[in-house]
Amino acid sequence: MGNWVVQVAEWTVALTELIGLGIIAFTALYSIAVAALHGAKGYDAAGIFREVRQRLGRGILLGLEFLIAADIILTVAVDLTFESVGVLALIVLVRTFLSFTLEVELTGSWPWQRSSQEKPEQD
Repeated sequence: MGNWVVQVAEWTVALTELIGLGIIAFTALYSIAVAALHGAKGYDAAGIFREVRQRLGRGILLGLEFLIAADIILTVAVDLTFESVGVLALIVLVRTFLSFTLEVELTGSWPWQRSSQEKPEQD
């Protein structure tokens, strides 16, 4: 593969990882700021806690998706060996497990257990 393809892939990976990390960090800071604002307004502490967990969980899920995408790009475009594919498979497995457990934490059910009315509409 051409050297320029590897360079583009490495830059793409770095940018995608930065986006994923930025989403997680921004969501964490935003969740804390909203919680502080709601706490100052005297909202229910249990409600604030649930809201922060939900908001942060959604941000982590989205950030994990970007990090998985970066790992896939890196493995396929830059370092395609049996070892790197095995490591990628383990990373994707762990991150997918985290995504599913976060989804259960946020919604209270597995994604396939939700009724058709609760599923997001697809265009």
